[in-house]
Amino acid sequence: MAGIYLHIPFCKQACHYCDFHFSVNQDRRDQVIDAMILELEQRRQYLNHESVSTIYFGGGTPSILTKSELTRLLSAIRERFDLESELEITFECNPDDIDADSLNDWRDAGINRLSIGVQSFREIDLKLMNRAHSAAEADSCLEQVRQAGFDNYTLDLIYGIPDCDDTAWQSNIEAALAFNPPHISAYCLTIEPKTVFAHWKRKGKLTEVSPEAAASQFRILSSVLQAAGIEQYEVSNFAKPGFESLHNSAYWQGTPYLGVGPSAHSFDRLSRRWNVSNNIRYANSVVNGSKYWEDEVLTLEDRVNERIMTGLRTRQGLDLVDLQNTTSVDLLQREEALIDRLTKEGLAMLFDGSLRLTNEGLLQADRIASELFIIES
Repeated sequence: MAGIYLHIPFCKQACHYCDFHFSVNQDRRDQVIDAMILELEQRRQYLNHESVSTIYFGGGTPSILTKSELTRLLSAIRERFDLESELEITFECNPDDIDADSLNDWRDAGINRLSIGVQSFREIDLKLMNRAHSAAEADSCLEQVRQAGFDNYTLDLIYGIPDCDDTAWQSNIEAALAFNPPHISAYCLTIEPKTVFAHWKRKGKLTEVSPEAAASQFRILSSVLQAAGIEQYEVSNFAKPGFESLHNSAYWQGTPYLGVGPSAHSFDRLSRRWNVSNNIRYANSVVNGSKYWEDEVLTLEDRVNERIMTGLRTRQGLDLVDLQNTTSVDLLQREEALIDRLTKEGLAMLFDGSLRLTNEGLLQADRIASELFIIES
Protein backbone atom coordinates (compact mmCIF):
# COMPACT_ATOMS: atom_id res chain seq x y z
CA MET A 1 0.00 0.00 0.00
CA ALA A 2 1.31 3.45 -0.91
CA GLY A 3 0.17 7.03 -1.52
CA ILE A 4 0.74 9.80 -4.03
CA TYR A 5 0.78 13.48 -3.09
CA LEU A 6 0.57 16.24 -5.72
CA HIS A 7 1.50 19.77 -4.71
CA ILE A 8 -0.38 22.43 -6.69
CA PRO A 9 1.74 25.55 -6.02
CA PHE A 10 -0.68 28.29 -7.03
CA CYS A 11 -3.08 30.55 -5.12
CA LYS A 12 -5.32 33.50 -5.92
CA GLN A 13 -3.86 35.49 -3.03
CA ALA A 14 -1.50 35.01 -0.10
CA CYS A 15 -3.02 34.19 3.30
CA HIS A 16 -1.30 36.16 6.04
CA TYR A 17 -0.36 33.05 8.07
CA CYS A 18 0.70 30.62 5.35
CA ASP A 19 4.30 29.48 4.91
CA PHE A 20 3.64 26.64 2.45
CA HIS A 21 5.19 26.97 -1.00
CA PHE A 22 2.88 28.75 -3.45
CA SER A 23 2.82 31.52 -6.03
CA VAL A 24 0.11 33.98 -6.98
CA ASN A 25 1.84 34.38 -10.35
CA GLN A 26 0.30 31.76 -12.62
CA ASP A 27 2.15 32.58 -15.84
CA ARG A 28 4.05 29.26 -15.71
CA ARG A 29 1.10 27.11 -14.66
CA ASP A 30 1.03 25.02 -17.85
CA GLN A 31 4.79 24.49 -17.62
CA VAL A 32 4.58 23.31 -14.00
CA ILE A 33 1.73 20.88 -14.71
CA ASP A 34 3.59 19.48 -17.72
CA ALA A 35 6.63 19.00 -15.49
CA MET A 36 4.55 17.23 -12.83
CA ILE A 37 3.29 14.76 -15.42
CA LEU A 38 6.87 14.21 -16.58
CA GLU A 39 7.99 13.68 -12.98
CA LEU A 40 5.29 11.02 -12.58
CA GLU A 41 6.77 9.25 -15.59
CA GLN A 42 10.36 9.60 -14.40
CA ARG A 43 9.55 8.28 -10.92
CA ARG A 44 7.04 5.57 -11.73
CA GLN A 45 9.33 2.99 -10.06
CA TYR A 46 9.76 4.98 -6.83
CA LEU A 47 7.04 3.06 -4.97
CA ASN A 48 8.62 -0.26 -5.93
CA HIS A 49 5.42 -1.53 -7.58
CA GLU A 50 3.35 -1.14 -4.39
CA SER A 51 -0.30 -0.51 -5.17
CA VAL A 52 -1.58 3.02 -4.58
CA SER A 53 -4.47 3.33 -2.13
CA THR A 54 -4.61 7.12 -1.74
CA ILE A 55 -4.05 10.21 -3.88
CA TYR A 56 -3.97 13.65 -2.30
CA PHE A 57 -4.03 17.05 -4.03
CA GLY A 58 -2.59 19.70 -1.71
CA GLY A 59 -1.16 23.15 -2.09
CA GLY A 60 -1.35 25.94 -2.67
CA THR A 61 -4.89 25.73 -3.95
CA PRO A 62 -5.75 22.62 -5.99
CA SER A 63 -9.27 23.92 -6.65
CA ILE A 64 -7.69 26.55 -8.87
CA LEU A 65 -7.12 23.80 -11.47
CA THR A 66 -9.34 23.55 -14.53
CA LYS A 67 -11.17 20.30 -15.25
CA SER A 68 -8.72 19.63 -18.07
CA GLU A 69 -5.67 20.14 -15.83
CA LEU A 70 -7.08 17.90 -13.12
CA THR A 71 -8.00 15.19 -15.60
CA ARG A 72 -4.52 15.25 -17.16
CA LEU A 73 -2.85 14.75 -13.78
CA LEU A 74 -5.14 11.92 -12.73
CA SER A 75 -4.87 10.23 -16.12
CA ALA A 76 -1.08 10.37 -15.85
CA ILE A 77 -1.30 8.56 -12.51
CA ARG A 78 -3.77 5.95 -13.74
CA GLU A 79 -1.57 5.16 -16.74
CA ARG A 80 1.59 4.64 -14.67
CA PHE A 81 0.62 3.17 -11.30
CA ASP A 82 -1.27 0.19 -9.95
CA LEU A 83 -4.30 1.68 -8.23
CA GLU A 84 -6.38 -0.16 -5.66
CA SER A 85 -10.10 -0.55 -6.33
CA GLU A 86 -11.06 1.27 -3.12
CA LEU A 87 -9.00 4.35 -3.94
CA GLU A 88 -9.32 7.50 -1.83
CA ILE A 89 -8.70 10.69 -3.85
CA THR A 90 -8.70 13.81 -1.68
CA PHE A 91 -8.87 17.28 -3.19
CA GLU A 92 -8.19 20.45 -1.21
CA CYS A 93 -10.56 23.24 -2.21
CA ASN A 94 -11.43 26.74 -1.11
CA PRO A 95 -15.04 27.81 -0.52
CA ASP A 96 -14.88 30.51 -3.22
CA ASP A 97 -14.04 27.85 -5.83
CA ILE A 98 -16.98 25.60 -4.97
CA ASP A 99 -20.17 25.66 -7.01
CA ALA A 100 -22.41 23.10 -8.72
CA ASP A 101 -20.26 23.02 -11.86
CA SER A 102 -16.94 22.59 -10.06
CA LEU A 103 -18.37 19.85 -7.84
CA ASN A 104 -19.62 17.97 -10.91
CA ASP A 105 -16.24 18.39 -12.62
CA TRP A 106 -14.36 17.05 -9.61
CA ARG A 107 -16.70 14.09 -9.27
CA ASP A 108 -16.39 13.31 -13.00
CA ALA A 109 -12.59 13.35 -12.67
CA GLY A 110 -12.74 10.78 -9.87
CA ILE A 111 -12.44 12.93 -6.74
CA ASN A 112 -14.26 11.16 -3.88
CA ARG A 113 -13.14 13.17 -0.86
CA LEU A 114 -12.96 16.95 -0.39
CA SER A 115 -10.84 18.92 2.07
CA ILE A 116 -12.56 22.30 2.39
CA GLY A 117 -10.50 25.22 3.69
CA VAL A 118 -13.17 27.05 5.67
CA GLN A 119 -10.80 28.06 8.54
CA SER A 120 -13.48 30.22 10.18
CA PHE A 121 -17.15 31.14 9.83
CA ARG A 122 -16.46 34.64 11.20
CA GLU A 123 -15.93 37.42 8.70
CA ILE A 124 -13.53 39.25 11.01
CA ASP A 125 -11.25 36.20 11.19
CA LEU A 126 -11.29 35.64 7.44
CA LYS A 127 -10.36 39.25 6.74
CA LEU A 128 -7.57 39.15 9.33
CA MET A 129 -6.12 36.04 7.70
CA ASN A 130 -6.65 37.44 4.18
CA ARG A 131 -8.69 34.46 3.05
CA ALA A 132 -10.16 34.72 -0.44
CA HIS A 133 -13.66 33.69 0.64
CA SER A 134 -16.30 35.29 2.85
CA ALA A 135 -18.28 33.85 5.74
CA ALA A 136 -21.33 33.69 3.47
CA GLU A 137 -19.35 31.65 0.94
CA ALA A 138 -18.26 29.28 3.71
CA ASP A 139 -21.91 28.61 4.50
CA SER A 140 -23.09 28.33 0.91
CA CYS A 141 -20.29 26.03 -0.25
CA LEU A 142 -21.04 23.47 2.44
CA GLU A 143 -24.70 23.49 1.48
CA GLN A 144 -23.73 22.93 -2.16
CA VAL A 145 -21.43 20.07 -1.16
CA ARG A 146 -24.37 18.46 0.65
CA GLN A 147 -26.69 18.95 -2.32
CA ALA A 148 -24.10 17.47 -4.68
CA GLY A 149 -24.00 14.30 -2.59
CA PHE A 150 -20.36 14.50 -1.49
CA ASP A 151 -20.71 12.58 1.77
CA ASN A 152 -16.97 12.18 2.39
CA TYR A 153 -15.33 15.47 3.17
CA THR A 154 -13.48 17.34 5.86
CA LEU A 155 -13.59 21.01 6.72
CA ASP A 156 -10.58 22.82 8.14
CA LEU A 157 -10.80 25.17 11.09
CA ILE A 158 -8.13 27.29 12.77
CA TYR A 159 -8.08 28.06 16.50
CA GLY A 160 -5.85 30.42 18.42
CA ILE A 161 -6.76 33.33 16.13
CA PRO A 162 -6.10 36.75 17.72
CA ASP A 163 -9.28 38.38 19.08
CA CYS A 164 -11.24 35.13 18.77
CA ASP A 165 -12.03 34.23 22.37
CA ASP A 166 -13.38 30.94 23.72
CA THR A 167 -17.01 31.97 23.17
CA ALA A 168 -16.36 32.95 19.56
CA TRP A 169 -14.36 29.76 18.99
CA GLN A 170 -17.17 27.58 20.33
CA SER A 171 -19.59 29.41 18.02
CA ASN A 172 -17.26 28.58 15.15
CA ILE A 173 -17.35 24.90 16.04
CA GLU A 174 -21.13 24.95 16.35
CA ALA A 175 -21.41 26.66 12.97
CA ALA A 176 -19.42 23.79 11.48
CA LEU A 177 -21.52 21.16 13.25
CA ALA A 178 -24.69 22.68 11.81
CA PHE A 179 -23.68 21.09 8.49
CA ASN A 180 -23.21 17.65 10.08
CA PRO A 181 -19.69 17.15 8.68
CA PRO A 182 -18.20 13.64 8.75
CA HIS A 183 -14.71 14.99 9.49
CA ILE A 184 -13.12 18.13 10.92
CA SER A 185 -9.44 19.08 10.91
CA ALA A 186 -8.48 21.84 13.33
CA TYR A 187 -5.07 23.47 13.58
CA CYS A 188 -3.64 25.96 16.02
CA LEU A 189 -2.53 29.18 14.36
CA THR A 190 1.23 29.53 14.52
CA ILE A 191 3.15 32.62 13.52
CA GLU A 192 5.66 31.37 10.97
CA PRO A 193 8.73 33.35 9.83
CA LYS A 194 8.47 35.22 6.53
CA THR A 195 4.67 35.58 6.77
CA VAL A 196 2.63 38.77 7.03
CA PHE A 197 1.62 37.78 10.56
CA ALA A 198 5.29 37.47 11.56
CA HIS A 199 5.95 40.97 10.18
CA TRP A 200 2.95 42.37 12.04
CA LYS A 201 4.08 40.69 15.25
CA ARG A 202 7.53 42.27 14.96
CA LYS A 203 5.91 45.66 14.38
CA GLY A 204 3.59 45.24 17.37
CA LYS A 205 0.49 45.14 15.16
CA LEU A 206 -0.45 41.56 16.09
CA THR A 207 -0.42 39.80 19.44
CA GLU A 208 0.00 36.05 19.31
CA VAL A 209 -2.43 34.01 21.39
CA SER A 210 -0.80 32.53 24.47
CA PRO A 211 -0.19 28.76 24.70
CA GLU A 212 -2.63 28.62 27.61
CA ALA A 213 -5.40 30.28 25.59
CA ALA A 214 -4.75 28.00 22.63
CA ALA A 215 -4.86 24.96 24.93
CA SER A 216 -8.21 26.12 26.29
CA GLN A 217 -9.63 26.25 22.78
CA PHE A 218 -8.21 22.80 22.01
CA ARG A 219 -10.04 21.42 25.06
CA ILE A 220 -13.28 23.08 23.95
CA LEU A 221 -12.83 21.58 20.48
CA SER A 222 -12.27 18.05 21.80
CA SER A 223 -15.19 18.24 24.21
CA VAL A 224 -17.74 19.67 21.78
CA LEU A 225 -16.82 17.34 18.94
CA GLN A 226 -16.83 14.26 21.15
CA ALA A 227 -20.31 15.18 22.36
CA ALA A 228 -21.36 15.40 18.70
CA GLY A 229 -20.06 11.91 17.95
CA ILE A 230 -16.97 13.11 16.09
CA GLU A 231 -14.04 11.28 17.64
CA GLN A 232 -10.47 12.51 17.78
CA TYR A 233 -8.17 10.00 16.07
CA GLU A 234 -5.10 12.26 15.76
CA VAL A 235 -4.05 15.49 17.43
CA SER A 236 -5.63 17.70 14.76
CA ASN A 237 -8.17 15.33 13.20
CA PHE A 238 -11.68 14.30 14.23
CA ALA A 239 -14.05 11.99 12.38
CA LYS A 240 -17.24 10.02 12.56
CA PRO A 241 -16.58 6.27 12.43
CA GLY A 242 -15.50 5.22 8.94
CA PHE A 243 -14.59 8.73 7.76
CA GLU A 244 -10.98 8.92 8.95
CA SER A 245 -8.55 10.20 6.31
CA LEU A 246 -6.87 7.16 4.77
CA HIS A 247 -4.10 9.27 3.24
CA ASN A 248 -3.10 11.06 6.43
CA SER A 249 -3.47 7.87 8.47
CA ALA A 250 -1.00 6.21 6.10
CA TYR A 251 1.51 9.00 6.79
CA TRP A 252 1.30 8.37 10.52
CA GLN A 253 1.70 4.62 10.02
CA GLY A 254 4.89 4.99 7.99
CA THR A 255 3.44 4.04 4.61
CA PRO A 256 5.58 5.07 1.62
CA TYR A 257 4.40 7.90 -0.61
CA LEU A 258 5.51 9.67 -3.75
CA GLY A 259 5.41 13.48 -3.67
CA VAL A 260 5.17 15.26 -7.03
CA GLY A 261 5.51 18.98 -7.77
CA PRO A 262 7.51 21.90 -6.36
CA SER A 263 8.34 21.43 -2.63
CA ALA A 264 6.68 17.99 -2.50
CA HIS A 265 8.19 15.40 -0.14
CA SER A 266 8.55 11.67 -0.75
CA PHE A 267 9.25 8.73 1.58
CA ASP A 268 10.17 5.13 0.78
CA ARG A 269 10.64 3.83 4.36
CA LEU A 270 14.43 4.12 4.21
CA SER A 271 14.94 7.65 2.85
CA ARG A 272 13.28 11.01 2.31
CA ARG A 273 13.37 13.26 -0.70
CA TRP A 274 12.03 16.76 -1.21
CA ASN A 275 11.73 18.85 -4.34
CA VAL A 276 12.96 22.40 -4.76
CA SER A 277 10.51 25.10 -3.63
CA ASN A 278 10.75 27.16 -6.81
CA ASN A 279 8.28 26.70 -9.66
CA ILE A 280 10.52 27.79 -12.55
CA ARG A 281 13.59 25.93 -11.34
CA TYR A 282 11.50 22.83 -10.72
CA ALA A 283 9.85 22.83 -14.14
CA ASN A 284 13.06 23.57 -16.05
CA SER A 285 15.06 20.96 -14.15
CA VAL A 286 12.51 18.18 -14.64
CA VAL A 287 12.55 18.82 -18.38
CA ASN A 288 16.32 19.18 -18.88
CA GLY A 289 17.25 16.34 -16.53
CA SER A 290 19.13 18.34 -13.90
CA LYS A 291 18.70 17.70 -10.18
CA TYR A 292 15.73 19.44 -8.58
CA TRP A 293 15.63 17.67 -5.22
CA GLU A 294 17.52 16.88 -2.05
CA ASP A 295 17.41 13.62 -0.17
CA GLU A 296 18.63 11.87 2.95
CA VAL A 297 19.02 8.26 3.99
CA LEU A 298 17.35 7.72 7.34
CA THR A 299 19.41 6.24 10.13
CA LEU A 300 17.91 3.78 12.62
CA GLU A 301 17.71 6.69 15.05
CA ASP A 302 15.80 8.77 12.49
CA ARG A 303 13.33 5.98 11.78
CA VAL A 304 12.66 5.21 15.43
CA ASN A 305 12.21 8.87 16.37
CA GLU A 306 9.83 9.43 13.48
CA ARG A 307 7.76 6.45 14.58
CA ILE A 308 7.64 7.92 18.08
CA MET A 309 6.58 11.35 16.81
CA THR A 310 3.85 10.14 14.45
CA GLY A 311 2.59 7.31 16.65
CA LEU A 312 2.05 9.47 19.72
CA ARG A 313 -0.04 11.91 17.68
CA THR A 314 -2.69 9.25 17.11
CA ARG A 315 -5.34 7.80 19.40
CA GLN A 316 -4.00 4.31 18.71
CA GLY A 317 -0.68 5.44 20.08
CA LEU A 318 2.80 4.10 19.54
CA ASP A 319 2.85 0.33 19.08
CA LEU A 320 5.80 -0.61 21.27
CA VAL A 321 5.73 -4.26 20.23
CA ASP A 322 5.85 -3.49 16.53
CA LEU A 323 8.56 -0.88 17.14
CA GLN A 324 10.72 -3.50 18.85
CA ASN A 325 10.00 -6.13 16.17
CA THR A 326 10.93 -3.81 13.30
CA THR A 327 13.81 -1.85 14.83
CA SER A 328 15.02 -3.97 17.78
CA VAL A 329 14.51 -0.96 20.04
CA ASP A 330 12.73 -1.83 23.30
CA LEU A 331 11.47 1.62 24.22
CA LEU A 332 9.52 0.38 27.24
CA GLN A 333 12.68 -0.99 28.83
CA ARG A 334 14.84 1.86 27.62
CA GLU A 335 12.56 4.64 28.93
CA GLU A 336 10.82 2.82 31.77
CA ALA A 337 11.24 5.66 34.28
CA LEU A 338 10.02 8.33 31.87
CA ILE A 339 7.00 6.30 30.76
CA ASP A 340 6.15 5.59 34.40
CA ARG A 341 6.28 9.33 35.16
CA LEU A 342 4.06 10.17 32.15
CA THR A 343 1.44 7.66 33.27
CA LYS A 344 1.48 8.92 36.87
CA GLU A 345 1.06 12.51 35.62
CA GLY A 346 -1.99 11.48 33.61
CA LEU A 347 -0.34 12.29 30.28
CA ALA A 348 -0.05 8.76 28.92
CA MET A 349 -1.19 5.19 29.42
CA LEU A 350 -0.02 1.73 28.41
CA PHE A 351 -2.72 -0.22 26.61
CA ASP A 352 -2.43 -3.53 24.76
CA GLY A 353 1.25 -3.07 23.96
CA SER A 354 0.94 0.57 22.92
CA LEU A 355 1.83 3.87 24.57
CA ARG A 356 -1.11 6.24 24.20
CA LEU A 357 -1.41 9.86 25.19
CA THR A 358 -4.41 11.14 27.13
CA ASN A 359 -6.29 14.29 26.13
CA GLU A 360 -3.90 16.36 28.24
CA GLY A 361 -0.96 14.44 26.83
CA LEU A 362 -2.00 15.22 23.28
CA LEU A 363 -1.66 18.90 24.15
CA GLN A 364 2.02 18.20 24.80
CA ALA A 365 2.59 15.53 22.15
CA ASP A 366 5.63 17.13 20.54
CA ARG A 367 7.38 17.70 23.88
CA ILE A 368 6.66 14.19 25.11
CA ALA A 369 7.86 12.68 21.84
CA SER A 370 11.11 14.63 22.04
CA GLU A 371 11.73 13.32 25.55
CA LEU A 372 11.34 9.76 24.26
CA PHE A 373 13.59 10.21 21.22
CA ILE A 374 16.58 7.92 21.12
CA ILE A 375 19.95 9.61 20.76
CA GLU A 376 22.81 7.33 19.85
CA SER A 377 26.32 8.59 20.52
